[in-house]
Amino acid sequence: MGLQLESLMETIKSKVGLLRKKKKPYIKMDKSSSVRVAIRRKKTRDLIDKTLKVADRPGKRTLF
Repeated sequence: MGLQLESLMETIKSKVGLLRKKKKPYIKMDKSSSVRVAIRRKKTRDLIDKTLKVADRPGKRTLF
């Protein structure tokens, strides 16, 4: 029983080792134009929000 368990463990270890070595390279995908527009809109909205927040506080002059 002990030898069978040891043999099974060695088989599992070797298969796991082979799976780790067969990693496929990561392929980076480009952003679509709609995603770029959404990012640009969010950045613009954040800038507008910051500007309005500063405008609501007349004592503080700096934007950042």
